[in-house]
Amino acid sequence: MSFRALLERLPIPILQAPMAGASFDAMAVAVSEAGGLGSLAAAGVAPDELGPLIDQIRTRTDAPFGVNLLMARPASPEPAAVDAALARLAPWYAELGLAVPDHPNRFAQDFNAQLEALTRAAPPVASFSFSILTPAQVDALHAAGSYVVGTANTVAEALAWARVGADGICAQGFEAGGHHAYFLADIEASSVGTLALVATVLDAVDLPVIAAGGIMDGRGVAAALALGASAVQMGSAFLLADEAINGRTWQAAIRAAPADATRLTRAFSGRYARGLENRFVREMRSVQEDVPAYPVQNRLTQALRAAADKAGDPELMSLWAGQGVTLAKAGAAGEMVKLWWGEAQDAARLLSRRTGGETP
Repeated sequence: MSFRALLERLPIPILQAPMAGASFDAMAVAVSEAGGLGSLAAAGVAPDELGPLIDQIRTRTDAPFGVNLLMARPASPEPAAVDAALARLAPWYAELGLAVPDHPNRFAQDFNAQLEALTRAAPPVASFSFSILTPAQVDALHAAGSYVVGTANTVAEALAWARVGADGICAQGFEAGGHHAYFLADIEASSVGTLALVATVLDAVDLPVIAAGGIMDGRGVAAALALGASAVQMGSAFLLADEAINGRTWQAAIRAAPADATRLTRAFSGRYARGLENRFVREMRSVQEDVPAYPVQNRLTQALRAAADKAGDPELMSLWAGQGVTLAKAGAAGEMVKLWWGEAQDAARLLSRRTGGETP
């Protein structure tokens, strides 16, 4: 069976976005059990824990699911660069009554070790962001029995994934919350809206395309499918779900957010990501180009963000969220997926009438 056929056989063509810090195994299982395709955000999972976790998910659902890794480059910054970054963060740590942390022993999980573990565990779908696999790595995943999905912010990135043998493209639009996947060009050149990106990627590659970014309800699902996407991926729409793990402070900030409250920033992690604007984002904007690249800055702010969360202070947290986040609602993830699919079917019927395909 091809990946396109897998998507066509999903009772509900909605994929849950893997959101590190906001979603984990419970959400992935709930969405897959409801008829969509859940995904495990595994970037922070140690290589030796990844296989057992995937095996455990298999015991909880017979439905297909995905596992996502972030392709962080190995980081070995100069000590002086780390000192400078910590000095920049020192006032923020002091505000929370914390000393500046020591230099970390490591900045992220070993991606190559994670990939080896993922390949051995062979989840139904393996997806990747921030960079691109080699053809040999894709072949190994195929041999193990996994479909490979590459995340692209541009047509050039989609074509690159097609050339290495990916089975599908997740076309992530500018509207998307959290980290953006760009890897061939800078953020400005990689900021394409979801509708334009999906349409141009579909025209460029002969692969199933998953539309991501700004899709918050059934209307968005129907629109993306009408455009030609094989499925949609929704992330911010799940941030208030019962299975979400992002905690009270983050969720309260979402509930209180005004319209158009999100901004792109690299101040928290060293890589551009979309989230709710807060004081840290505003005051760090003038120096955000100076912070070390992901994953270094991400690791250096980790204790700060955790302490702010514990203190209930949303002004010092990375509150990742997409442009449509004010449409987010609470509820069980599986029930949300079913509701959105019903809304999409209603929207499709209305569109059919409007275009003359169905008589009222």
